[in-house]
Amino acid sequence: MTDTIIYAARKIITMNPSRPVASHVAVRGDRILAVGDLAELDTWGDYKLDETFADKILMPGLVEGHAHKSEGTFWRNVYCGYFDRADPDGKVWEGATTIETVLDRLKEADAQLDDPEAPLFGWSLDPIYMDNTRVTRADLDTVSTTRPIGVLHASGHIMNANTRALELGGYLKTGINHPGIPLGTDGLPTGELFSPEVMTPVAALVGFDRAKADGDEKGLWDFGRLCVRTGVTTVTDLAARLEPDGVEAMLKVTGDNRYPTCVVPLKAFMGATAAETVDRAVELKGMSSDRLRLGKIKAFADGSIQGFSARMRWPGYHNGAPNGLWYTAPEQLAELYRLALAASVQVHTHTNGDEATEMVLDTLGPALMEVPSPDHRFTLQHCQLADAAQFRRMNKLGMCVNLFANHHFYWGDEHYRLTVGPERALRMNACRTALDTGVPMSIHSDAPITPLGPLFTAWCAVNRITASGRTQGEYEKINVAEALYAITIGAAYTLHMDDEVGSIEVGKKADFAVLEDDPTEIGGENLKDIRVWGTVQGGRIFCAADL
Repeated sequence: MTDTIIYAARKIITMNPSRPVASHVAVRGDRILAVGDLAELDTWGDYKLDETFADKILMPGLVEGHAHKSEGTFWRNVYCGYFDRADPDGKVWEGATTIETVLDRLKEADAQLDDPEAPLFGWSLDPIYMDNTRVTRADLDTVSTTRPIGVLHASGHIMNANTRALELGGYLKTGINHPGIPLGTDGLPTGELFSPEVMTPVAALVGFDRAKADGDEKGLWDFGRLCVRTGVTTVTDLAARLEPDGVEAMLKVTGDNRYPTCVVPLKAFMGATAAETVDRAVELKGMSSDRLRLGKIKAFADGSIQGFSARMRWPGYHNGAPNGLWYTAPEQLAELYRLALAASVQVHTHTNGDEATEMVLDTLGPALMEVPSPDHRFTLQHCQLADAAQFRRMNKLGMCVNLFANHHFYWGDEHYRLTVGPERALRMNACRTALDTGVPMSIHSDAPITPLGPLFTAWCAVNRITASGRTQGEYEKINVAEALYAITIGAAYTLHMDDEVGSIEVGKKADFAVLEDDPTEIGGENLKDIRVWGTVQGGRIFCAADL
């Protein structure tokens, strides 16, 4: 019989209402045998008492329901973000607050490259904080005219490219007529590329190959290290290509007993038909392992609000910008939903603008009438501008929602001032409305769009404070208990994994976030400052200080 280890803790927050708090947890192998006090656990027979966590707080391993493993891979490139940010080693990089600073960083990186034609890639550019300056290929040409250069925006939906990159990608020509490729007065592309579809021909040339990213073993290891530092034991990759080589690499890395996290990558609905995508998801599901859960699909309805590529209902953007882009046509999405429901494949759909959310609701309803599914848990990701009527429709359709709570801190001021205006900004990422209308809800970081860190995300949902320090949307605040639920069992539910993770109770995975501070006592205003010691994943201990 596998040995039983009983861990003592200062406090165990279980997220199990029948036993919300405990002092000890018994682990046998990779599963939880029992939770309670030592006298109760003693009834299970011989055990080893481990006091490693005697002065720590244990809570369920945090579940990040919307992230991308590029949070690990991007750090080998040039960080161009506006806010200070910590890398996988824990080093904090200062934010680049002007275009000039961004260009200087790229020039420093350019000077370190021996090959004048080698690509150069930067990430997390945020022009909305720089008076919404339009970065052009001419700007990037000041860095180099011989090497292809690309800089991905913080939203992940826009890329700027220099002249050489556009030339190599086949875009440096007149006569282009595409809403995602703006043109200059000379009839040539300005260098801004909107939407993944448009970026793809250039992305690989500048060092951002989404397909190869699946097989980036170092990036996957760095992603795991970030998870330990933030208390995450289950993490998603919500737009993976999942080609055979990439899946093989993922299975290899996550299969290593030193790997600290269960990864849930979703197959992106992009570059293939609905039938091909569903068939591939079914095939992938059969390849799943303990720490790599495959078989779900991610669809995209629209783009980014701060990038002005999200689809908005009337009256549109507050500053009069033209409406955004449809990434997937309604008829394509309808076919995907029908086939996925018939194959019992879960679909998560990206919507940012309220028109995109409306389109999904209008599309899923008929699909469910054709293929009834009582527990599909199709989930709207981001869903930032949904109003109460749309949440009530989600409830009737059996949908879940994963709201982008971090967005309120990083871009709330700009939404209030520029993109959607004061009234709609107050209701963005409507956690309270979701709960009050009975829609299963989780919250997320969308790392690397914002940094991975569910406790910070919880702080955002509880306080709704913007970067300037304003409280924006008092009514939509949730309390600490609700926020902790959202980053544990709530997120697990959206992934159909609440039977395995999300709470500390008998039979579930021995997944714990190990904390120095008690999130139920520190106060909602201090959630973001909670110190993470490390994690336990599947009974294996990972200390952040040892990474």
